[in-house]
Amino acid sequence: MNKKIIFISSLAIIAVLFVSSIWLYKSTESLKQQKMASANSAKLLRDGAPTKGDKNAKVTIVEFLDPACGTCARFHPFVADLLNKNPGKIRVVIRYAPFHKGSDYMVKILEAAQNQGKFWQVLETMFATQSQWASHNNPQPNKIWSYLGKLGIDLNKLGRDLNAPEINDIILQDLQDGKSLNVTKTPSFFVNGRPLPSFGYQQLSDLVAEELANAY
Repeated sequence: MNKKIIFISSLAIIAVLFVSSIWLYKSTESLKQQKMASANSAKLLRDGAPTKGDKNAKVTIVEFLDPACGTCARFHPFVADLLNKNPGKIRVVIRYAPFHKGSDYMVKILEAAQNQGKFWQVLETMFATQSQWASHNNPQPNKIWSYLGKLGIDLNKLGRDLNAPEINDIILQDLQDGKSLNVTKTPSFFVNGRPLPSFGYQQLSDLVAEELANAY
């Protein structure tokens, strides 16, 4: 009986130590990102980055995303809902972190679509059709073209524009800025320069609510 109690107690201690180590790791990573974001706040925004919302809004959500990221697709309507519920008070700025294979091609299409004022429509189409082209084992980004014609886009111009060297420069800059800000996964959010203390819908909602209260 004593051996059984000792065994169970040992398992409990191991479990507590395991949970504590995970909590400590997450806390350390969060603190690291906060420090890096503070030291590199100028790298959060980039001229010409896709933006939605009032340019004079006092709360800015910067999102580093990957078009092939399933979690990014799931967060997209949630972020849109935050924007819609706070008209004039929030703006969203998109930065790129194309970590998945083939994602850089999709980013080029997004940037080329922005030249035609179709960035948001194309992004939503990419997320809606993600399962068709974004297989992590066998990505087929060219499949997106069959959906773009329905958006009123000049596909010939899009094809020319996506190969512009400045688009490669944009991707490199966003990746470099993301690295400086300790962006290691997508989506990564910053609200008025503050990274999420931990990842989740509620955490993002709470941080936005806090910044709205401070600003308004």
